[in-house]
Order: sequence, then C-alpha cells, then structure tokens
Amino acid sequence: MTDHVPPREAYATLSRMAFGFTASQILYAAVRLGVPDALAAGALPIGRLADAVGADPGALRRLVRALVVLGVVAEEPPGHYALAEMGRPLLAGHPRSMRSGVLLLGDPATWRAWGALTHAARTGEAAFDHVHGRPLFDHLARDPELSGIFNTAMREGTGQIAPEVPKAYDFSGARTVVDIGGGNGALLAAILAAASDARGVLFDTAEGVAGAAETFRRAGVSDRCSIRTGDFFEAVPEGDLLLVKGVLHDWDDERCVTLLRGCRASIAAGGRLLVLEPVLPSRIGTPEGAAVVMSDIAMLVYTGGRERDRDEFRRLLAAGGFALAGVTPPLGGSAVRILVADPV
Repeated sequence: MTDHVPPREAYATLSRMAFGFTASQILYAAVRLGVPDALAAGALPIGRLADAVGADPGALRRLVRALVVLGVVAEEPPGHYALAEMGRPLLAGHPRSMRSGVLLLGDPATWRAWGALTHAARTGEAAFDHVHGRPLFDHLARDPELSGIFNTAMREGTGQIAPEVPKAYDFSGARTVVDIGGGNGALLAAILAAASDARGVLFDTAEGVAGAAETFRRAGVSDRCSIRTGDFFEAVPEGDLLLVKGVLHDWDDERCVTLLRGCRASIAAGGRLLVLEPVLPSRIGTPEGAAVVMSDIAMLVYTGGRERDRDEFRRLLAAGGFALAGVTPPLGGSAVRILVADPV
C-alpha cells in the first residue's frame, strides 16, 4: 500500500507552514538592522543600503532579496530596493505599526520559547518558564531592553483598537474610569476624549506607564487623569467603571480570580467592569476564530495563561464576584471583544 500523496497545493501550503519561522526571522533581522527605516524615503542601491545599516553588502543583498520574495521590499529599478507598501507597518511611526511586535516575536528569548512547545503540550508548563527557568514577566524585569520592546508591542496593539472602544460602549455615564494594566494610557485617553465629564486613573507598573503623561497631554485630557503604579494582584484603585484589557489571558484561573476580587472590592456601587479580551468562539473555522486560537497557543508558550470562551469567562467572573451582562462584537478588525460585567 503506497502513502497518500497530497495535492500539489496542499503540499505547498504545508511547506510554507513548516518554513514559517524563516519568514519571521527574516523580518526580525530586517527590523533589527534598520532596513525599513533606511528605505522609507526611497530606493537605494545595495551598497548605500549596506552603509546605512552597517551590514555586509553581499549578505545584505541576500536578506533583501528574501524581503522582496515576501513582498516587504520592492526592487525598483533593478539593483535598487525600496520599501513596499506592505512593509510600511514595520516603521515605528506607522499608524498600524507592528515594528515592536516583530522585534518581540523574533527576539532570541521569545523565539527559543517556541522551540519548547512540545514540552508545553506534554506537561502543561509554559514553554518560556521551561526554557528560561522563570516566568516571562520575571524575565522582563531583568531585561530592560526586551521589557521596553514588550511594552511598546502591547501599546501598538492597544493603539489599533482604542478608537473602536468608545464606539462599542457608551461611557457617557461614567464618573471615574480606572484602566488596570493600561500601559501608556492610549485606551484611557480615547475613552476620556469621548466621555468629557469622566475622570480617569491609569494603573500599571512603573515600566508600563512610561510615556503615559505624554499620551494624555497629546489627547488633551491631562487635567482629568492621574497615573498610579502598583501590583494589580494586591489592590486596584477605586472607580465606578473598571477596565481590564489584555490581562486575564496572561494568567491561570486562580490568579485571574484574585485580580477580579480586587476589582470587586474597589468598584463603586452600581459600577461596571469591562474586560477586553479575545473570546474563543464555538467554532474555529472563521478568521476571528483562527486569530483567537493562535493567541491561545501563544499564551501556552509565553505565560501559561489561556484564551477563554464565553462560558469560561462567565464562570471566571462569577468566582470574582461579577455577573456577565453582555459581550460586544469584535472591535474593528481585531478578535478583541468587550465583556460587560456587573458586581453581585
């Protein structure tokens, strides 16, 4: 009996998947060297590009040719290379920049963790913990450069959905909005811009809130915002509308319940909790479902956390003292939804 031979198209797709890590590392090397920045103003011959980024011309030509194949760089005219439209999100100033996300995914510390996915699947232990001997957030505390990349990558993601949040939920009745783990304040600034009578409190680690004062100044909401630092597992500031975005999926149920109970203790009477997270759908055969599943496997690698479906969120919130009141559609083109919860 001969082995079944898959159709040519299926084989080609599987081959691209198997070599997917090479594309990630090609992008990482390009961003690390500064190739997109050097090409942002126009086409350069390889010699001038090599001088600009401090690379060997022959080796750089090979890397740039790979970027052409990926569609990130265009060769125009022959022997001259320019940043293609698809490559522009690799620039720091792009409105949908993913520069720091590429640097985070390709960094040796995080890349090595993916190599231990087999161990994670076999044992349930976070791959990062197994490879480095400590959890991701402990590692970041000891690696200021990677911590900065991580925080910037989180800000990039938040910046893309922040304008959508006030469109999906009515903040007009809020008095004090507390953004727990809110990073540089991009989400809170967008909410306060839409809710002119509300005040805001940004709460995160000292590293997390770096740049927040400037974010609020640019948004014109500095006079209605305060910035506080601390550990959200110990206590959170008081308010009538509490936000928790992209935090719960980093942690197991026990740690999530600790955070949620802290929120319950700090929320004002008649207040609400908004949890912004991807939600696993009942079926994964959709673009949104695929995005959440891939995020879920990333949590297994990085933190030991997980993405959750609606029923799992309902049970988690109940254990923390809240009742799930509703779930919005996905925000913009993302997989993130707003889960609205009332204290009980």
